[in-house]
Amino acid sequence: MALPDETFFSAGVLAMYVLAPMSAIPLLFITAPYGKHSRSGWGPSVSPPIAWFLMESPTLWLSVLFLPFGRHRSSTIALFILSLFFLHYIHRTIIYPLRLRRFRKSSSGGFPISIVAMSFGFNALNAYIQTRFVTHYAEYDGGAWAGGIWTATRLAIGLGVFLWGMTVNVRSDLVLVRLKAEGGGYKIPRSGWFELVSCPNYMGEVAEWLGWAVVAWSPAAFGFALFTAANLVPRAWSHHKWYQEKFGEDYPMSRKAVVPYIF
Repeated sequence: MALPDETFFSAGVLAMYVLAPMSAIPLLFITAPYGKHSRSGWGPSVSPPIAWFLMESPTLWLSVLFLPFGRHRSSTIALFILSLFFLHYIHRTIIYPLRLRRFRKSSSGGFPISIVAMSFGFNALNAYIQTRFVTHYAEYDGGAWAGGIWTATRLAIGLGVFLWGMTVNVRSDLVLVRLKAEGGGYKIPRSGWFELVSCPNYMGEVAEWLGWAVVAWSPAAFGFALFTAANLVPRAWSHHKWYQEKFGEDYPMSRKAVVPYIF
């Protein structure tokens, strides 16, 4: 008979795969109302720096709370996998909001509290699922961790994709934040991956979690990567259409939404 924790963990992983398509389809038609797509009718809002801190914070404090209860809490492999997870979320929870606070000149484009609450709930669930798998349910003896050329190659590819994706994500966000700080309304982003896609920040984040899933090699991690793509790809498409409508012929027609030369 499965223990309560096992049952909850399994249900959480399954929810990732169920929620991904359930999120992607509506998001193709209804864009979450923050940033460029802010609009009234969604209740009270909070500033972006506070919103990002609140939404993303469970991935840090909740993961740290669960870490001591895992049977692999001292495993080098487990700690390496989680260090990548924490690397992203230290940036997203602390560094990115501080950059927004530093550069931001306008108070427009806040986050509805309802969106913040939903994101907080998802990140709390995801922090539990990912940390619990890595530190407790994973098997690091044999299988995907048996060593040899396959394991080394998989880790190298996954780590490379993760680091490339995070670099693209962070640099692209910084370009957008600096453009906003200049004032004068929205401008066409230039340079780097912006020459190929409208949303390299989203492209980078999807790549990050795909790379991390290859490193972690777990259904939980791949479910998170799928869920990330299901949320960010439709939003990238909405951004792409918004840019085209706002800037018209001035917007580079060769740019795709999120995948260079394809979509």
